[in-house]
Amino acid sequence: MTAELVRGQNHPLSQTRLEIRVSAGTPIVAGATLGDDEGRIHGVEWVAHPGAPTLPGLEVSRQAAADHRLAVDLDAMPESVHRVSVLLALPAGVGGPTRFGAVATPFVAVTGLDGTEVASYTITGLEAESAVVALELYRRQDAWKVRAIGQGYAGGLADLLTDQGLSQAHQLAGSINEAVAQGMARSVPAPSARTDGDRSRQAAAPALGPEQGGSAPQSSSGAVPQQPTSPYGTQTPGAPGQSAPQMPYQGPTGTGDPAQPSTPTSGGPIDYSHPRRRNAAPPPPPPTAPPAQPGQPAQPVAGDATGWSMDERLYNQVWGMFEDLARTTAAYRSAVDFADSRMDKELDQVLSDPRSRIGGQGDAAREAAEAKHAQLVSQARATLDRDLAQLTAEAEVVEPALPPAYARWDNPVWHGYRVPMEIPMAVRLGDLHLPESTQLRIPMLIRLPLERGLWIDSGRSGSIDGSFTDAHDLRRLAMETAVAHAARLLAVHPAGEFTVHVADPAGSGAQALVPLVQSGALAGPPAVGAGGVADVLARLTQRVDLVQMALRAGAPDSLPPDFDTSQQLLIVNDFPHGFDDRAVNQLRYLADEGPAVGVHLMMVADREEAAAYGPLLDPLWRSLLRLTPVPDDHLADPWVGHAWTYEPSLVPPGSQVLQQVLRQVAEARAKYR
Repeated sequence: MTAELVRGQNHPLSQTRLEIRVSAGTPIVAGATLGDDEGRIHGVEWVAHPGAPTLPGLEVSRQAAADHRLAVDLDAMPESVHRVSVLLALPAGVGGPTRFGAVATPFVAVTGLDGTEVASYTITGLEAESAVVALELYRRQDAWKVRAIGQGYAGGLADLLTDQGLSQAHQLAGSINEAVAQGMARSVPAPSARTDGDRSRQAAAPALGPEQGGSAPQSSSGAVPQQPTSPYGTQTPGAPGQSAPQMPYQGPTGTGDPAQPSTPTSGGPIDYSHPRRRNAAPPPPPPTAPPAQPGQPAQPVAGDATGWSMDERLYNQVWGMFEDLARTTAAYRSAVDFADSRMDKELDQVLSDPRSRIGGQGDAAREAAEAKHAQLVSQARATLDRDLAQLTAEAEVVEPALPPAYARWDNPVWHGYRVPMEIPMAVRLGDLHLPESTQLRIPMLIRLPLERGLWIDSGRSGSIDGSFTDAHDLRRLAMETAVAHAARLLAVHPAGEFTVHVADPAGSGAQALVPLVQSGALAGPPAVGAGGVADVLARLTQRVDLVQMALRAGAPDSLPPDFDTSQQLLIVNDFPHGFDDRAVNQLRYLADEGPAVGVHLMMVADREEAAAYGPLLDPLWRSLLRLTPVPDDHLADPWVGHAWTYEPSLVPPGSQVLQQVLRQVAEARAKYR
């Protein structure tokens, strides 16, 4: 049972691996500090914040957002740490609210990895404060507890950190605000106020983020669905230490964040307009839809969204379809829940009166309650079916118009493929759908450049019902999925701007790698054996070190003249077989530091086979976006936590489109050299 805390109240923690979920009505910064037995911070390295989001046993969000998920592993905390303080702050210098009294009351919940809420705290009484210590986890006699704090600071992060004994408080507060300001373009705005009863589609922000989210939509009945466990639930959880699992649109985690959905109602058709860039010069006019017949909704048109190019308009339109489907499904589920609770209440009233438990009066009351329930559910389903029909019509128009980066492999656009001259906004890694609308697929678009690696789960747990039991076939399919993703990434980048390496110690992925090897699209032959793996890992690790040193010195031009500036992707097959402890540490280093300097991982692995490493590899799994080679419902959206079923984007059997595309990529690469 959840403990609803008040200020100063504490509650014991029976679990050591937890999530701390934060909800607010506006983008805020979430961080955490580690304290000794007196609650004092020993240095800036004891503070987790968007500029430095990971500490041993702790991981926080990388940017401002309306919702956050912080990962905590109390067993991984150093012995010198006795207190973990969760802090919230309003972003400074970005034109947003400057005091908590002007925004919605923040809500903080401590949950287990399965989403079970352990304790919650609504932070009330804030006025002029712009930073607040929400709660703390503290160690007392080898046991951990949570305490509601709610201590606000009008002087912001600087005063908060100073109060915790940090001598460099003002410098660190400035660096946090700077990191947040740089990422505000990817932050999650608050839900827009609605002035009408229509379910108008809101603008989609550039990209999504794993721990990000917004307010749950309401149904016309006023019922608000509880926030369920998140995957994008979330993906397979691990110990903290790296970026949190992504949500369906990354971003997501993360790679940016979508705008919040507005509150849906049960009336009115979907408005296909996309208000965006309100403060910018108007973009090129989108195509106009044919006039609607009286009493009929407007016909959807591909690219009917704001943006400076057709690719951007299509990207925003796909995001809008995702948001509309999430909202209308949430409204339907909320209405069904309301109908269920109403019928239960009416039946309880009937049964509470002994005179009406038996006989005709009781039967009539039960029949009336059931009839009302059926009517409410039928009305909700009719509204859902109407919205699904409109979204399906839009999908049928949008799908054929998508460019190669957004299109399925069976789209005819690939037959006219040419190597692009510039990097697209995003790339398609699969499709998403919900149980209420299995035929309606929404493209899963991930922003470029990648901000985290990918993990293709080759374990049996990767299938939605566990029915895929042939381990060999599942590994083969996982490797084919990795090859399809790598080929798409190569295809959507200009010549010479994306390089793929492969580490296949045992050579078990040779058959699946044939398209990449025979086309010449790889940077070199796949690395086999322990020596080959060590060589490719050493080269990529050295690359990360060189770029980091150049950037820290403020001299990126000092890199060697022959330095390859393209984005690098390393496909790792059959991990952990063939990897020694040094190679494992190098992989963790690349997962942590690589994305910031253009080095990315694509792991094809079964987590259970690496269980011998224990929690050592938990940060590695958490840092990667988990994808599956078969349909699986491990992803959840950041607003209402729908469990979205993910299906990978695979090449149709017998199709030669992959080989044709890779040949063009290899030819363009050879000319580029």
